[in-house]
Amino acid sequence: MSTHTAQRHPQPLRPLPAGRVKFTDAFWSRYRDLVREVVIPYQYEALHDRVPDAEPSHAIANFEIAAGRKQGEFHGFVFQDTDVAKWLEAVGYSLMTHPDPELERLADDVIDLIAEAQGEDGYLNTYFTIQEPDKRWTNLADCHELYTAGHLIEAACAYYEATGKRKVLDVACRLADCIDRVFGPNEGQLRGYDGHEEIELALVKLYRVTGEERYLRLAAFFVDERGREPNFLREEWEKRGRINFFLKRPAPINLEYHQAHRPVREQTDAVGHAVRAMYLYAAMADLAAENGDESLLEACRRLWRSTTRKRMYVTGGVGSTHHLEAFTTDYDLPNDTAYAESCASIGLIMFAKRMLQIEAKGEYGDVMERALYNTVLAGMSQDGKRYFYVNPLEVWPEACRSNPGKHHVKPVRQRWFGCACCPPNIARLIASLGGYVYDVDAESGIVYTHLYIGGEARLNVGKEGGGHDGGTVVVRQETNYPWDGAVMLTVTPEAGGLSAFTLALRLPGWSRTSEIAVNGERIAPEVRDGYAYIRRDWQPGDTVELKLDMTIRLLAARPEVRADAGRVAIQRGPLVYCLESADNPGGPLSALAIDTQTPLTATYDAQLLGGCVVIEGRAFREGARDWADALYLPLEEEDGARREEPAAFRAIPYYLWGNRGEGEMAVWVRYR
Repeated sequence: MSTHTAQRHPQPLRPLPAGRVKFTDAFWSRYRDLVREVVIPYQYEALHDRVPDAEPSHAIANFEIAAGRKQGEFHGFVFQDTDVAKWLEAVGYSLMTHPDPELERLADDVIDLIAEAQGEDGYLNTYFTIQEPDKRWTNLADCHELYTAGHLIEAACAYYEATGKRKVLDVACRLADCIDRVFGPNEGQLRGYDGHEEIELALVKLYRVTGEERYLRLAAFFVDERGREPNFLREEWEKRGRINFFLKRPAPINLEYHQAHRPVREQTDAVGHAVRAMYLYAAMADLAAENGDESLLEACRRLWRSTTRKRMYVTGGVGSTHHLEAFTTDYDLPNDTAYAESCASIGLIMFAKRMLQIEAKGEYGDVMERALYNTVLAGMSQDGKRYFYVNPLEVWPEACRSNPGKHHVKPVRQRWFGCACCPPNIARLIASLGGYVYDVDAESGIVYTHLYIGGEARLNVGKEGGGHDGGTVVVRQETNYPWDGAVMLTVTPEAGGLSAFTLALRLPGWSRTSEIAVNGERIAPEVRDGYAYIRRDWQPGDTVELKLDMTIRLLAARPEVRADAGRVAIQRGPLVYCLESADNPGGPLSALAIDTQTPLTATYDAQLLGGCVVIEGRAFREGARDWADALYLPLEEEDGARREEPAAFRAIPYYLWGNRGEGEMAVWVRYR
């Protein structure tokens, strides 16, 4: 393996439109179909408060009141508008790959409503329009005004790219122009930023869609201003009498919670609210790429290392405490009280993809894949109608109900949430997943393959060193990933287009070995930092076969991760596994210890949870002794032997847990 420096792209790689990639993948096509056929319609009904036994959303009702269509008061969280925006964004991505006139009509009706709710000056936020019109921009720390605007802008970009319709894009531009008038370094403007990052990355998207550089400059202003002295959030807090919007009383302000404790270029550790942090880091990476900002890029690298090497769960979850939904300190990764919000892992995926667009390093793709296949997929039930907000790595249902420190952990998914940020976030990510599979470096003539998903992509590849369109190349993937590590890629340059370019394949860090063959002949391509580079003059129908090692691996955590001491986690391919009491009856999961001397087996079970590979092996179960009513007994009996009995165990992919009713679950298991 080569140890050369990662491939640094001479110019930033722009995101590949999700519509360029069509899935034929058995695994992911099912999820895409589920989002299109079930999740988007279900969430549409939820937003209209028409789902029985679910918490009302009030989101559409708020827009109707703000638009003057009906009378009433605002209900829900101050950022309730974002649920509608993320739903609309998911619709946009879905329409890119599956045109649907009826869905488009529903979306257009929602867009008409949004447009009616917008003020003449471009302002758009139903809470302040309805409830406190005289308090706009007075509590940025708590009230999410720019965060809410950011999600609307992201939705507008996606819908415009999908349909070519400008109505919602024009709404977004008027809103961005309003913000640009209010915020900035000039006299009379607010030198401020939002307590919840999101507007920054949204403005970069709007710049890329419209070409309007003011939006890019505004995004950079918000990022650069964060944490500078005099500290805007602290001064704003003082001006409003130190009153917290949610508590309705004086309360301290935690600048680390908002990543506003110091300027972003000086930050070294991932701190504060995990979703906020990931959205900020994604925007920082965008701006580092667009502006060639090396100091911002170096800050991204530091924060990436802090997040993924010291503060990330094995499932790709981030944010270890329910208190402020935040990071704590290095290696503090409790399993049974983990927060690991679904939105935070989605933000981590966004951050990883942006770093890949700056420099081709396999670790970014590995983390992107880990978070996607584990935490994000776990956030939604197999029928698409129930969701996890929190993604723990260990669950004891009775304790979830009785222990106040675990009340945030749910042993079963919920139909909806009062704060429903996660369900539409999962939908928009899955609908946009085609944009995460490939990147094209037209300047260097390299097609990067980051994810292995069956389907077909039409990619424009520039001539090496020329930076202009060299024609279309069709890349087709066939695979049974993640159950199997064999991937077949068929490369077909279109007639008259470029045929000499490089295909770069990510070699996942979990695969001990990899084999690559071109047209059936095994090759040894150059490998740089987790990517294999295959340079050739491609002919229509050329095939590349990649074989990854799917050996079951038992993972240990470093000793500082105290919650996992004496335990192992099971991983096969990109999937982390867990034990559920449904498969392992006979006592608490904490009584099991995996026998590491006996080989584990992987078997595909077509009948279980829609079909999955299960892992089985031998274990020992403690507790085969007469406890009577004793709470504690000596470890050893008179004969010096521990009382254990052999037991078989079965593990399922973590993302599938909680689909068979309530029960215990554990990712990290004791071993012998």
